[in-house]
Amino acid sequence: MKHKFNVGYHNLFSEGKLSLGLSFPLESYQGDMPTMKDQESLAKLAEDIGFSALWFRDVPLRDPMFGDVGQIYDPITYMSWIAAHTQKITLVTGSLILPLRHPIHLAKSLASLNALSGGRIVAGVASGDRPVEFPAFGVDRENRGQLFKEHFETLRKLLYEDFPRYDNRYGTLAGEADSLPKPEAIIPLLVTGHSQQSLEWIAEHADGWITYPRKLPHHDRFVKGWHQTVADVNQAFKPFAQSLYVDLTEDVDTLPSPIHLGIRTGRKALINYLHHLKLIGANHVAINLKYGKRPAQEMIQELGEYVLPYIN
Repeated sequence: MKHKFNVGYHNLFSEGKLSLGLSFPLESYQGDMPTMKDQESLAKLAEDIGFSALWFRDVPLRDPMFGDVGQIYDPITYMSWIAAHTQKITLVTGSLILPLRHPIHLAKSLASLNALSGGRIVAGVASGDRPVEFPAFGVDRENRGQLFKEHFETLRKLLYEDFPRYDNRYGTLAGEADSLPKPEAIIPLLVTGHSQQSLEWIAEHADGWITYPRKLPHHDRFVKGWHQTVADVNQAFKPFAQSLYVDLTEDVDTLPSPIHLGIRTGRKALINYLHHLKLIGANHVAINLKYGKRPAQEMIQELGEYVLPYIN
């Protein structure tokens, strides 16, 4: 097993530091369907202005009741497109639904994209949370936890072992064939939420943890609890990453108020909020602009000019 992480990991994570990313779609919009206009130029702006990562959702089917289809396009395909329009920014899946994908296809896709992008791929993975998707794929939702674990373990074998062996519900491979290409360095696998696993299992097997924001100080206990659990299972530093929906107001002095999975705030209070997250041990925040009331370009430029310099 390799012990060196790829460029994408090192762009995002350092112990005691906080980096910022942006989640596609890079726009504010109502309803569940974004326009997906000017995303390439906005991605390049995010890279040029100093953001560390761009995040891509995995939403196989539109469920109008759920209220969000992500960036519409298949995440691996769209990551390839954005990789061709950028040079150095890390590209993160947030998050691939392992029970609904075959590990052979996913291993080949991730390894190929990682090689072609210069090692910029970080893979957030999850067990899935949209009930309508599982019967459409012929997958028993009640088994998603076991399927997630089997896929996770099989994916690692396919990526890093020569002529791997496995025998599980995804199939049987007895060392007679191999999966290519092999990554030159580790493509990080970050588990999202609990994915039907214990936090101890995640701390021992994953390369980091992704979760959503909660009310402070409840969130503080989650972040500190993660790092303590990593230490309890005798692992070295493993990063904590989270999402954050932000409605960035024009008034820089606006005090924060809650919105769905995030805050409405001016930039001064946002800086204080992010400093608090850094202090309690958060290592990366992926900002989502969906609920913003301003053009995405304005918000990205303001974040880059007035927030990033005070966080890095």
